[in-house]
Amino acid sequence: MKIYRYPTQDTWADLVKRPALKQEEISGLITAIFQEVDKNGDQALIEFNKKFDKAETGSIVVSSSEIDSAESQISEDLKQAIRQAKENIAQFHASQNQEIQRIETTKGVICWRENRAVEKVGIYIPGGTAPLFSTVLMLAVPANLAGCKEIILCSPPDKNGDINPAILYAAKVCGVSRIFKTGGAQAIAAMSLGTESIPKVYKIFGPGNQFVVAAKEYAQRFGVAIDMPAGPSEVLVIADENAVPEFCAADLLSQAEHGSDSQVIFITTDLKVFNETIEAVDRQVKDLPRNELANKALANSSFILVNTIDEAVEFSNLYAPEHLILAVKNFDQYTSKVQNAGSVFLGNYSCESAGDYASGTNHTLPTNAFAKNYSGVSLDSFVKKITFQHLSEEGLQNLGKAIEVMAEAEGLFAHKNAVSIRLRS
Repeated sequence: MKIYRYPTQDTWADLVKRPALKQEEISGLITAIFQEVDKNGDQALIEFNKKFDKAETGSIVVSSSEIDSAESQISEDLKQAIRQAKENIAQFHASQNQEIQRIETTKGVICWRENRAVEKVGIYIPGGTAPLFSTVLMLAVPANLAGCKEIILCSPPDKNGDINPAILYAAKVCGVSRIFKTGGAQAIAAMSLGTESIPKVYKIFGPGNQFVVAAKEYAQRFGVAIDMPAGPSEVLVIADENAVPEFCAADLLSQAEHGSDSQVIFITTDLKVFNETIEAVDRQVKDLPRNELANKALANSSFILVNTIDEAVEFSNLYAPEHLILAVKNFDQYTSKVQNAGSVFLGNYSCESAGDYASGTNHTLPTNAFAKNYSGVSLDSFVKKITFQHLSEEGLQNLGKAIEVMAEAEGLFAHKNAVSIRLRS
């Protein structure tokens, strides 16, 4: 880990940089994968399963019997936890549905907006070392609430050619239409281009490593929308003298264990909390089953001592973290100052894990400083908003002159005539 005591603001630009592969190292591979999937369809995905996941899959389609048998493979406690999380996520996202408001902008001119679901959506669920069944809930629940007609899911198989049963169970209870055994950039390519088995979708959702993020960006060349550039996990913790070092360390490690390319940043105004948190991280990481990955992430992470919480928040806004934890006593004084963050957790007991699993908010969030211009996934992510308007005869009479003058000023006389011909009638 990197330790900084009272760094000056002219060094901040270097401190907020993320560890990343050079784009040119990735782009060639992504292009080749898309070309192979376009050419050979399902067979390409089967070969990529062998190459990248060491998995033998005779078919990439998950059968209904595989989905049904998944329920018996997980504990009742886990099933209950999944159902409870689903309920909270549904409740929070359902509250985001707004009633139609018809606005009379001018007498006789009424405008409004209505939601229409994105009809075909693709969900990518990371597997590998951490099968993120919780992401199924975060994406399939709002997709169903929005009314998406087709929800397909892709996730990498394990070495036995199977998808984790918790992923299959979560997909079943959340109403996923079809599930496929393919991961990484090749799964994004399949959902973008379509194969014999996998339909081409209109929008792709889900987090992933830098290759998945690059593939999602590449997918947009084929007319496919994406939720956001959601890449390796990150958290920034701001702490004052009232913070609990053991809690702070646990939150930092909860993101560090995601993978070696994750990044965590700890900022505090208190030297005692600073030192004790570093000690707690060193102590806790030894007990983690995934400590090798966590230690690699910590090598790219920073522990920073600053003078004031205001300074820490200013740094955070520049960094624009995926997750921000304000482990400070008077957090209400600082929430309005947070400009750039995916999701914010307030106080000593608001652990980031709550948002990852079951509080109700969505954990699919912008990373790599994209919180400066992207929101996390919400109900709105799964809908398009179409505007409607109705002009009565009186409405056109009231507004027509302004339209004619503006159209003529732009030299668009056919536009003007579309109004004039009606007014003359």
